[in-house]
Amino acid sequence: PDDNVLLTTANGMCIRFPVEDIRVFAGRTSTGVRGIKLDDDDEVISMAILNGVEATTEEARAYLKHAAAMRRAAGEEADDAPEDEAPAAALSPQRIAQLGAAEQFILTVTQKGYGKRSSSFEYRTSGRGGKGIIAIVVNDRNGRVCASFPLEDSDQIMLVTNGGQLIRTPVKGIRVAGRNTQGVTIFRTAEGEKVVSVERVGDVGDDDAADE
Repeated sequence: PDDNVLLTTANGMCIRFPVEDIRVFAGRTSTGVRGIKLDDDDEVISMAILNGVEATTEEARAYLKHAAAMRRAAGEEADDAPEDEAPAAALSPQRIAQLGAAEQFILTVTQKGYGKRSSSFEYRTSGRGGKGIIAIVVNDRNGRVCASFPLEDSDQIMLVTNGGQLIRTPVKGIRVAGRNTQGVTIFRTAEGEKVVSVERVGDVGDDDAADE
């Protein structure tokens, strides 16, 4: 009951709402309730479950700014500042630690092989049934969205194209970026080729040990 549902569409929209917003129906064959309002040419391509976190919008904004500054200080390329300039709350070290422990990262990948990781604090919680917010920029460069799900830093992902090409890559090599951005190249697809499947591969430790 404390979890959240994250729905993402092919046109790059998403909505996050509490699980309890979906009422329990009498039977399996019930028609259900609306999760997200779709445009005529859009469709839902993924559903993910996120941990519910008690944090205000101001706290989330302040944490995102702090986390981005820490990544830049560590020499990482970062582009995950909040999209507006409203004042952020002042956070204590203890609150920063609490939010850091609760933070998840959502990988979003497009058909032309672009993608990014974004903090779960970028995805504000709202009521179900709305049009949602932008999950990633969809344009001629990126193509439509083909996958969106949470993962861990230690994970790897495997991407497969409709041309039979496959790549396996560590998640750590994918930049953390803001929600309303285009992402970076994960898989260089050929002309007319598109990514059709993205799967999470859990941490397998040392490759030699895994082979044994």
